[in-house]
Amino acid sequence: MALSPQGIVVKSVNVKFPDGSVEICQSGKTVREIISSRCEGDFVSTLAARINGEIVDLSYPMEEDASIELVDISSADGLGVLRHSISHIMAQAVQEIFEGVRVAIGPSIEDGFYYDFEYSNTFTPEDLDRIEKKMHEIVSADYPFIRRDMSREKAVSFFKDKDEQYKVELLNDLPDDVTDVSLYSQGEFVDLCRGPHIPSTGMVRVFKLLNVAGAYWRGDEKNKMLQRIYGTGFATQEELDNYLRVVEEARKRDHRRLGRELDLFQINDEAGPGLVIFHPKGALLRTIIEDWEKKEHLKRGYDIVMGPQILKGDLWKKSGHFDHYRENMYFTEVDEQLYGIKPMNCLAHMLIYKSKIRSYRDLPLRYFELGTVLRHEKTGVLHGLMRARQFTQDDAHILCTPDQLNAEIRAIADLVDYSMGVFDFEYEVELSTKPKDSIGSDEDWRLATDALKQALEDNNMAYDVNEGDGAFYGPKIDFKLRDALGRKWQCATIQCDFALPERFDLSYIGPDGEKHRPVMLHRVILGAIERFMGILIEHYAGAFPAWLSPAQASVLTVTDKHIPYGEDVYNQLVDAGVRCEKDFRNEKLGYKIREGQMQKIPYMLVIGDRETESGAVSPRQRDGKNLGSMSVHDFISILKERCDRHE
Repeated sequence: MALSPQGIVVKSVNVKFPDGSVEICQSGKTVREIISSRCEGDFVSTLAARINGEIVDLSYPMEEDASIELVDISSADGLGVLRHSISHIMAQAVQEIFEGVRVAIGPSIEDGFYYDFEYSNTFTPEDLDRIEKKMHEIVSADYPFIRRDMSREKAVSFFKDKDEQYKVELLNDLPDDVTDVSLYSQGEFVDLCRGPHIPSTGMVRVFKLLNVAGAYWRGDEKNKMLQRIYGTGFATQEELDNYLRVVEEARKRDHRRLGRELDLFQINDEAGPGLVIFHPKGALLRTIIEDWEKKEHLKRGYDIVMGPQILKGDLWKKSGHFDHYRENMYFTEVDEQLYGIKPMNCLAHMLIYKSKIRSYRDLPLRYFELGTVLRHEKTGVLHGLMRARQFTQDDAHILCTPDQLNAEIRAIADLVDYSMGVFDFEYEVELSTKPKDSIGSDEDWRLATDALKQALEDNNMAYDVNEGDGAFYGPKIDFKLRDALGRKWQCATIQCDFALPERFDLSYIGPDGEKHRPVMLHRVILGAIERFMGILIEHYAGAFPAWLSPAQASVLTVTDKHIPYGEDVYNQLVDAGVRCEKDFRNEKLGYKIREGQMQKIPYMLVIGDRETESGAVSPRQRDGKNLGSMSVHDFISILKERCDRHE
């Protein structure tokens, strides 16, 4: 405490800065006031601050001792604050232009932001241009973002008066112990929001509205369909231009469009949303991937197993899925008995383990299954192959002794590393720890988490920690691959589980002749095969390497008189195991070549007079490069060498 010149008692707080120094500051001063002496300029790039680990507005009053650091526009956190603020600016612009619009929610997301609106008409591309123009006016007005704390009861009344039913619903659904909420305003626009926000609208640099999509309120198809406007914002125009180039390239690579153009698969509303129908080429691509996986797993000591699609409801209750995963499952009745359609493969694998007495000498046991599962995904989140309701996982469960955990986890990580290299992916690693909704003892969770950490460190794998995002039965390692556009995808995972072996009373006879409890590792390498195929399609833009391509070569005849030799070449290729097509149509050669290139076939073998007379072929790559005349045998050798190198 200290006395002011007027004799009033002033409370002081100790503020620790990133350089380790500590200053005594007057309580009640804002973050901006406290750090202004430490900063040069006028906070051009400072958007918020982190106080004791929590990001707050620069207008936040310091009332207690704290550690403080700046949140700059160049950081991921700073960009998130900026984009969230732009979403509020967009909502203000929409309501100023269009009468009768209700606002729902508008968060920042990884690549930008969105806001959901209820509006009687459909937003058009021309409307987005109008909204952007209005947003620039709001930015130029440089309205301050002002936070106001309000009782929950008053906030409900406030938003009822404004006829904002979605805000009222959000307020009513808050936990009973929440009595106060925060509102943010800029200009005449007021929104329910936890914040933080940038100091004023004028700090926004560059932004772009991207598109409009439908979105069910709260992601539930039973609720009203709203209109979601997506946008993004950056610190510089150069960053925005680079991002827009990536977006355009991603549009060209969209697996749903390429799936149609390359005749790989369809998702048909007649069949049902989220259900994939594979065409011959798509089914062949999937078979190539699955055959490769089976071979690699057999080399590493895995046993291939298969479980049923449905299991009795009592089993799902015993495992904990009924209590913790029921909303994502489908159920049916057989002979008045409840059955669950499997969303995961682990239960049948445990029953295989329990089918006879196991010795420590039998362990580890590695059960591998390309298991088809069904999960009740909400309609609003379905997205081609990336998010489907039925899919096949390259699932495996390893039952081992605690002493074997380290070696098994490391071996899985090695397999992931090898597999990502085969498919030309880089990746990052993340360790996810115990969630609030979990089963098992704290000690088991500690042992499982430590085992995963130790294996990563022994493999010299750098990793980030994702607190509280483990599976309900155990912590996990997630491998996030990066595709050709730098986007991250979650595929491989390793989960360490002490809980389910306990629930299913799994045991083995140890060296001492007594029963002991095994540990179970759940793991996938590629994850859902459908999703991985979608990632591959976009990663390669449909131009698969020769070893993966459903059609590796196409035989093209110049005229009808070349068909007999063309048939001979085609048969030689097929007999040698080459996945081959033939185009003997009475069309111009240039047309056939263009079609082959559009189908992204790695090689086209042109058969004309010269090839027919010499008994040779003239391979042409899909990029247009001619390899010259060669024998069919030499071409097969070249192709096989490329496939052996996974090229």
